[in-house]
Amino acid sequence: MSRPSDSPVRRRHVFYVPGYDPYPARRYRELYRSQGKEQARIAGYRLAVRGTDGIPHYGWEVASEIDGARVRARVDVLEWSDIVRDTMDQTVAGTYLQLIRTAIAYIGSGALRRMTWLRKGPVIAGLFPAVALLLQLGLGILAGWIAGSAVAALFGLALGWLLPGFGWGWLGWIAGIAVLIGVLHQFRARDRHILAYYLMHDLAHTAQSDGAYSPALAARITDFASSVAEALSEDVDEVLVVGHSSGAHLAVSAVAELLRSGRRPPGGPALSLLTLGQAIPMVSFLPKAGRLRRDLNDLARSDEIVWVDISAPGDGGSFALCDPVAVSGVSPSPQRWPLVLSAAFKNSLSQERYNSLKWRFFRLHFQYLCAFDKPEAYDYFRITAGPETLGARFADRKPSANRIDVQASGYNSMAA
Repeated sequence: MSRPSDSPVRRRHVFYVPGYDPYPARRYRELYRSQGKEQARIAGYRLAVRGTDGIPHYGWEVASEIDGARVRARVDVLEWSDIVRDTMDQTVAGTYLQLIRTAIAYIGSGALRRMTWLRKGPVIAGLFPAVALLLQLGLGILAGWIAGSAVAALFGLALGWLLPGFGWGWLGWIAGIAVLIGVLHQFRARDRHILAYYLMHDLAHTAQSDGAYSPALAARITDFASSVAEALSEDVDEVLVVGHSSGAHLAVSAVAELLRSGRRPPGGPALSLLTLGQAIPMVSFLPKAGRLRRDLNDLARSDEIVWVDISAPGDGGSFALCDPVAVSGVSPSPQRWPLVLSAAFKNSLSQERYNSLKWRFFRLHFQYLCAFDKPEAYDYFRITAGPETLGARFADRKPSANRIDVQASGYNSMAA
């Protein structure tokens, strides 16, 4: 048995699993520092952040005073950015090959069609890189055709008198191909503004094995589970695992692996799982995602954890308010978790700020980790540095009335 989830928290160990992100973990510390300071100012509590030695994980320590209680928390980032960088190391031609393979994986399996039954936002986000890359290819071909035709015509006019009847089309083909390659490379060089390549690599990484974890990622998940297991033996009141975006399904699998291994000590701290802005169906709807579906099923019936899933309909990058267990077709009977709740961006952000963010889709997808003008039940900094466990904070909450909890996946095998 763990400590009661309603016991006050004085010390907490938080593990944060980021999404598909090639950048180092330092950016998350700075985001926590700046946004935590802003949220503390708005909500009227105190929050101080300082760096740690980075061993074994990059992280930071938090000292807070919230509702008259003083709490200390350590936040560690469970990194997999090196794996992300490896998957992004593709040539332009390699990325277009990824596009073809990814389209086959999602369309051929029927996963794309079934995901449209849930939320259009993440499906559109998934289609965007394909459309953008095909548009770039089309523009490159057009530019190449214009340049090739011009080169052939110019050489024909300039040198036709010297070599009458000589075909200059081959020079046009060379020029056209060169211009096509140049245009595509220019688009890639400016992808930080478009994110077509970034999103394509993300989708391709998910689809490369039809939903199965790669050996490198499976090994990293095992490392994550071991880190959480070690924390459960520390003198803390709660161990909280947070998975954001693509990190949500990795957090699910890490916690499930930990529980199956039996490494949770009796009488240890409360074990909590918080998933934010999840896109789990992008993986669990694929035919070979049996391990993830088994992990979802295991956690959904576990009495050893508290699992809260937070999303927002305004976030086009997540399957908002979709119960990831139910829609994946692996609901146990009875199903305990997750508690599906809305972050209610429209209510918890001022109208001015919401209007400024609603077309900045990538930034809005990170709002879960940021300050709110009018924080309601969801406050990331109270959850990670406040005196209540996740279970106590949401003990009286009912699931969102707008949640989607019908089976949509065409695959429900849980064979790993």
